[in-house]
Amino acid sequence: MKVYFAAPMFAKSDLIYNSYLVEKIREKYPELIIYMPQENGAINDKTAFADSKMIALADTEKVEESQLMIALLDGITIDNGVASEIGVAYAHRIPVLGLYTDSRQQGADNQQKLDALSTVAENQFHYLNLYTAGLVKLNGQIYSSEEDLLNGVDDFVNNERSFNE
Repeated sequence: MKVYFAAPMFAKSDLIYNSYLVEKIREKYPELIIYMPQENGAINDKTAFADSKMIALADTEKVEESQLMIALLDGITIDNGVASEIGVAYAHRIPVLGLYTDSRQQGADNQQKLDALSTVAENQFHYLNLYTAGLVKLNGQIYSSEEDLLNGVDDFVNNERSFNE
């Protein structure tokens, strides 16, 4: 089964985390063929040249070949490239498992945090673009921990199920 790993990849911390998480998935599921764009030197060696069309064609081809996408949704906003890749996956009915670990999700039952929502500039929670989140949820799941994500991958791989059935 081919898996597309969609994640931000421009800060060193992104590159390290992406490699760490993909390695965990590869160790647990050696049968999966995971495409991680940062490993594609032909388009992502930042000391070399690749124009926008080269990048779009290469990554879109890999999304379209996949049976599953894993997408990292963390950040100030969802990474633009990740959001685009999610859109391509949705258009091709490729299930997406999203990982959203932002700690500001915690405390959803804290009444003080809920009350603060009515005060200007006191939102205690992080906003995730609802359109992009909706595309994931229409044909997949969003998880808040690596453990839950790995369980989701396990469920998908072992049941080969579609999330929109």
